[in-house]
Amino acid sequence: ILDVSAPLLRTQGYVDGRWVSAASVFPVLDPATGKEIARVSDCGPAEAKQAVDAAYKAFHSWKQCTAKERSILLRKWFDLLTLHKEDLAKLITFESGKPMRESLAEITYSASFLEWFSEEARRVYGDIVPSPAKDRKILLLKQPAGVASIITPWNFPSAMITRKVGAALAAGCTVVVKPAEDTPLSALALAELAEQAGIPAGVFNVVPCSREKTPAVGEVLCTDPLVAKISFTGSTTTGKLLLKMAADTVKKATMELGGHAPFIVFDSADVDKAVAGAMASKFRNSGQTCVCSNRFLVQSGIHDRFMEKLGKAMDAELRVGHGSEPDTTQGPLINTRAAEKVVQQVSDAVSRGAKVLKGGKRLDGSFMEPTLLANVTTDMLCMKEETFGPLLPVIRFNTEEEALAIANASNVGLAGYCYSQDVSQIWRVMEALEVGIVGVNEGLLSTPEAMFGGVKQSGLGCEGSKYGIKEYLEVKYVCFGGLKP
Repeated sequence: ILDVSAPLLRTQGYVDGRWVSAASVFPVLDPATGKEIARVSDCGPAEAKQAVDAAYKAFHSWKQCTAKERSILLRKWFDLLTLHKEDLAKLITFESGKPMRESLAEITYSASFLEWFSEEARRVYGDIVPSPAKDRKILLLKQPAGVASIITPWNFPSAMITRKVGAALAAGCTVVVKPAEDTPLSALALAELAEQAGIPAGVFNVVPCSREKTPAVGEVLCTDPLVAKISFTGSTTTGKLLLKMAADTVKKATMELGGHAPFIVFDSADVDKAVAGAMASKFRNSGQTCVCSNRFLVQSGIHDRFMEKLGKAMDAELRVGHGSEPDTTQGPLINTRAAEKVVQQVSDAVSRGAKVLKGGKRLDGSFMEPTLLANVTTDMLCMKEETFGPLLPVIRFNTEEEALAIANASNVGLAGYCYSQDVSQIWRVMEALEVGIVGVNEGLLSTPEAMFGGVKQSGLGCEGSKYGIKEYLEVKYVCFGGLKP
C-alpha cells in the first residue's frame, strides 16, 4: 500500500500558488497490480489557460528577482527533495512501477538538477564586444525567454521535470508543467515542495490531466501566444505534432525524443565489463529509458563468450516483482500496451529466425520476462523501432565498418555505446556514431554536469550542463552609441 506523508500526496492541480480541482477526476493506477492508488483532478484547456495566464503574470516579477535570489530558492527546493527522498521515491515506485532502489536514485538525480541550476543561475554571463567604432559600445545581454510549457513523460516522473524546470527558473522563466497521465503524483509532490521552499505563486504551475484531455491541454500549452517556449520529452511522433502547433507562433522548442541506442562490443573489449554495462544500460527501469540500449552488436571473435556470460548475469541478477519488494530489480512495464509491444517484437523476431535464449514470455498484467535473443538480423522489428522494454537482441558482426553501418542506419540518434580497449578504434567509433551521447566502456551516462540531447529525429536543443540554461534565454544586442571618444 502506498504510504507517504499527507502533504506530499496531492491530487489537485497547482495553479498560481493554489490547489485547484477540476470538474472531474482520473485514476492513477499501480502498474504492478492494476489497482487504483489515487484520483487526480482532470484539468482541461480552461485550467491550462489559467495556468499560462498565472505564469505570464508571475514572469514580470520573477524575472526582476536577482540571480542570487532565484539561486537561493532553487537551493531550498533541492534541500526539501533531499529531506523527503523516501516518500518521493515511494510515489515513483507506485505510479511508475520502478524498483525502490531506482526510485531513490531518481530522486537523488532529480534533486541534483535543482542544485546544479541553482548554481548556474548566477553564471548567466553576457558579453561586451570590442566595437569597430570609437563612439559606440556593443553589449550582448542574456534575458529570460518568458513562460515555458513543460511536457514530461512517465518513465522519470520527477527528474524529467526538474531537469527542465531547474534551468527555466534559474534563467528567470516561469513554467506550466503537464505531467504524463500515468504519473502525475510526483509532479504534484514537487509543487508542494516548491511552495514550501518559497517559490512565488505562478512561477511553477502543474496541470495534470487524463489521456483523453491531453490533446486539448497540449494544444493550449503549444499555441497560446503568452507561451514563449516549449520543452518536451517523449516520443518522436508526439514531438512532431507539438512542433507543428508551436510553429504558428514561432515558439522556441527543446525536444528530447525517441532513441534507438546501439551497444557495440568489439573483439578487444573487456567482456566482463561489457556484460556489466549491457545489464546496467538495458535493464534499468525494465528497459524503459530513452538512452537505454536497444540494439546489441557483438563482434564474432567474442560473440559466444559474451552471450554465455550475459545469460549467466541475467539469471543471477534479475528479479521480477513489485517495485516495493527489496530484492526486485525488474518492475512491471508502465501498462499492458507496453507489454504487448515487447511480445510483438519477440514474436516477429522468432518468425524471422531469431532464437530465444532467455525469457520471451509475458507474465501477469504488464510484467514481461527479461528476454535475450540471438541470431538477430537487421530486418526484425526490434532492430527498426525503439522497444521500451526488457528485450536484449544481439546481432553478430565481423568488421568495424559493418557495425557502424548498422548502428547509423536509423533516423534517430540519442545515445550509443561502445566497448573496446583499442584507443584508435574508440576515437574512430565515437566520432563516427551519429548520436548526441556516447558511452565508451560505460553503460550509465546521465549526470546534471553533462549535456543530454540527440541528433537526427531524436530532438532539438539539449538539457543539463552549462548549455541547458541557454534554451531558456534570449540574447539581446544593445548598440550603445553617441559616446564621446
